Amino acid sequence: MTLILILWLIPAIAIVINLPSPWKLRSDYINLAAALGVFACSLILLISTSNEQSNLLHGYLIISSFGNWVTFCVSTVYLLASIYSVGYIPLLKLSPSHTRRFYMLMEGFALSMLVAPFMNNPGLYWIAIDLTTIISAFLVGIEREPESIEAAWKYLIVVSAGLSLSLLGIVLFYWGGTFHLGPVYQMTWSSLHQVANRIPPSFLLLAFLLVLIGFGTKAGLAPMHTWLPDAHSEGPAPVSAMLSGALLNTALLGIVRFLAILNGTKASGPAHLAMIVIGIFSLIIAALFIVRQRGIKRLMAYSSIEHIAIITIGFGFGGTLGIAGALYQMFNHSINKSLMFFGAGNMMRGYASKEIGSIRRVLSSYPATGAAWLLGAIAITGAPPFGLFQSEMSIFRAGIISSNTWALWIVVIALIVIFIGFLNHFRSMYFGYEPNPDTVPTLKMNAWLVSPMWLALIALFVFGIWWPTGLMQFFIRAGRGL
Repeated sequence: MTLILILWLIPAIAIVINLPSPWKLRSDYINLAAALGVFACSLILLISTSNEQSNLLHGYLIISSFGNWVTFCVSTVYLLASIYSVGYIPLLKLSPSHTRRFYMLMEGFALSMLVAPFMNNPGLYWIAIDLTTIISAFLVGIEREPESIEAAWKYLIVVSAGLSLSLLGIVLFYWGGTFHLGPVYQMTWSSLHQVANRIPPSFLLLAFLLVLIGFGTKAGLAPMHTWLPDAHSEGPAPVSAMLSGALLNTALLGIVRFLAILNGTKASGPAHLAMIVIGIFSLIIAALFIVRQRGIKRLMAYSSIEHIAIITIGFGFGGTLGIAGALYQMFNHSINKSLMFFGAGNMMRGYASKEIGSIRRVLSSYPATGAAWLLGAIAITGAPPFGLFQSEMSIFRAGIISSNTWALWIVVIALIVIFIGFLNHFRSMYFGYEPNPDTVPTLKMNAWLVSPMWLALIALFVFGIWWPTGLMQFFIRAGRGL
């Protein structure tokens, strides 16, 4: 309990310190120190997780392997984004008060995502997810450009509509329990699971589909994904990294926990099938838009839809391999997509354009950044020897031994299309025609802009060639908890 409170207090204290004061404090360094503290706490929490999940604070908080893993993913992306922000935010030329406001919002955004995995009450989890929407919308529109403000409003409207459906699904879950537990009872994930067998399967499935659509909107699953390309492309690069690498996992956590409620009921099979179907549909949408994409950050945004779809399919396949692969995919995608958004932010500022067609001969202009970005592009397509190859192979193996083998063939075809389309864009940016002399980049890269990319790349390589035995045991334990 103490460790969780420290985890929450660190960003909360950073927000207070960044409030207007007579002392000229460096908001970026305060935020970076908070991110380091959060990462350390989440790592300790991950390592010290017991075999069984436990409840705290009279059942309002839950500590589980799955929740701790999502928390670790959030803290990792927060740390990488905080390092990158030290070098990137000055490029936006924000006023000192505006810069301080950015870091306060970033700390609040991280705090809201760190609270959600520990909520044992689905209603409180919903409130935490809604809070992430409100805070991150201000971050998307932080530059106050017409496009970014429009993206922020679209994000608020679409996601709020989706979350209203998820709230209706939560109400139906609770209502189903009242027929057996009485008109008033403590709604927790475990209490809903215990009573699920006594609720009509059709009723359970309806409630789950509402939750899937609602939180699926927040997670960026198609066809509710329409906010994601705009929000990810118009927000600053560190914000895009946190939206893609941290927020999507936090939203998917709720869907998976509701799916676990249905395990052992007659609605379990149709619910897993619904996960697979919506994942495949999202994957196809991502493939079609990646091939035809022209904007560099929108390309990364549709890649996020691709990977959240793969994670969803992994949980849909289920079993030890499916869950392990999905959890591993969560982390690998988090750090890989952070790398990709950092590289996109660097290229956008370097070439003064968001268009893929304006970026040429990257390695000639930026050897260190360009090399990391190109290797990251290879990794994000699921190619060996990087982490995403390991996690996707585990999901494929789960699909082979599942009762939904048909889905695996569609996934493989879609991923081949994405591999060709995604890397074709990088071929044009790295090996295309010589750029116009008037568009040769003049921005000087510094260590703050490049180092988080290489940190993420090294981690991707290590976890691509080495899957620790202890990590597999952890995934098995997390799957057992679900």
